[in-house]
Amino acid sequence: MIKTFYFLALLFTALTLAPSMAHLLELPNKISLGRDDYLTVQQIYSGWAMLGIVIFAALLSSLILAILMRRDGWAFALVVIAFLCLAGGQVLFWTFTFPANAVTQNWTALPENWMELRRNWEYSHAAGALLNLAAMVALIISVLSARSRGLNTQ
Repeated sequence: MIKTFYFLALLFTALTLAPSMAHLLELPNKISLGRDDYLTVQQIYSGWAMLGIVIFAALLSSLILAILMRRDGWAFALVVIAFLCLAGGQVLFWTFTFPANAVTQNWTALPENWMELRRNWEYSHAAGALLNLAAMVALIISVLSARSRGLNTQ
């Protein structure tokens, strides 16, 4: 059971990390775009809401893994850190990213404070990417730690 949930947590965290890193890597080129160009570029994210399924799966699989690993101090702590990083990314999303999406009608209309909204949107995605990366690193170290100490990860 533990191997299965390590696999699922790693898989879904990796799938969560990929689009978030895309946001992080494109930030330097997007942050100074003008109004019309920014609206145009933002349309590439149409349909990305479906990634919520992957994020939910990453959260759920890492939570279940933490429960299964509760008797293994170090590996358990790392899985909890991974879960908390994934959850922290969601706190950022729902606090900064989603409200910007709502006000701009998914970046099809720009209000007067669009530059502030853009800043919140871009930097919350960047911070979320770093949290997703930290979650992935914590999971990898956890599985390596569990294996190096000869724990039964079946």
